Amino acid sequence: MSVVVVIPTYNERENLEPLVNRVFEELPEAQTLIVDDNSPDGTGELADHLAAQMKPKLEALHRPQKAGLGAAYVHGYSYALERWPEAEFLIQMDADLSHDPAYLRPMLEAARDADVVVGSRYTHGISIVNWPLNRLIISKLGTAYARLLTGLPITDCTSGFKCYRAEVLRAINLDTIRSNGYVFQVETSFRAWRLGYRLKDFPIIFYERTKGESKLHLDIAFEAFVVVARLGLDRLLDPQCKTQARE
Repeated sequence: MSVVVVIPTYNERENLEPLVNRVFEELPEAQTLIVDDNSPDGTGELADHLAAQMKPKLEALHRPQKAGLGAAYVHGYSYALERWPEAEFLIQMDADLSHDPAYLRPMLEAARDADVVVGSRYTHGISIVNWPLNRLIISKLGTAYARLLTGLPITDCTSGFKCYRAEVLRAINLDTIRSNGYVFQVETSFRAWRLGYRLKDFPIIFYERTKGESKLHLDIAFEAFVVVARLGLDRLLDPQCKTQARE
């Protein structure tokens, strides 16, 4: 299977090299794409250095400024689909080592009978290490809110560890994505599901970062509230859009 791993970065210099090394250990055949938002800590320069060492298996994209996680993924996916048109799967993961690269190959295996595989922290209770209680509550409430309004058949709507068939990303029209923060994960899953693509939970253990700072802020949470409400309205206005899963 031909696969591209897309990793957006902003101030992840301390985490980037060990992550890239782990990705290559677990999935040496993959093409890896780093999408950096002009990190002031030198993450972009390190990405270029690693790309020079590991070419052609590693490439780095540079955006002029921090413009949001969703925009970074849209940029990375759009580039990857054009750069590697033969790719069958695209995997996204965080750069802070919260997503264990050991799951990469099992997620690809799970994608044999699914179109979108979602690395879920909540398939078997709560599988999160070292999160503060307030962040856990926000995450659980966010997923419950998203599932209630959108009807998504997955247990972790805001997960950033996902494997897509390339055809799904082409079908959901990335250029029209409305969200820019973590709710990007909800919107892309919702669009795929509404088109009849098969979504599948994949249980993971999520590890809180040990280096660097979280990018979660109140404005991102507010955006999530508004965008999910709009998706729920879309579902109410067109309840027959999603019918049967594609064979």
